[in-house]
Amino acid sequence: MLSIQDVIDYCDLDQGEIEAIAEHEHIPVTIAAEMSEVLLCTPEGVCQLHSMIVENMQQALEAGHFQHVKELAETYEHLQRTHPIPGPH
Repeated sequence: MLSIQDVIDYCDLDQGEIEAIAEHEHIPVTIAAEMSEVLLCTPEGVCQLHSMIVENMQQALEAGHFQHVKELAETYEHLQRTHPIPGPH
């Protein structure tokens, strides 16, 4: 049986990014990990992933969850380095 860490290790995103997808979509982390692989297949999916994390930050800020905003900001910085928003072709 695979552990959640095994699933995350298989993905091209880190744990924080996968957890952000799960939070945004209100789905389990294992399903978010599967979803992450689909999102990374297209430029539109990468853009959608960026939007999810930004929306999570906005919601956390509105709720006054400042530590979570900081965690999400760090996650977003990592995403920007590893999977930047695709430019025009």
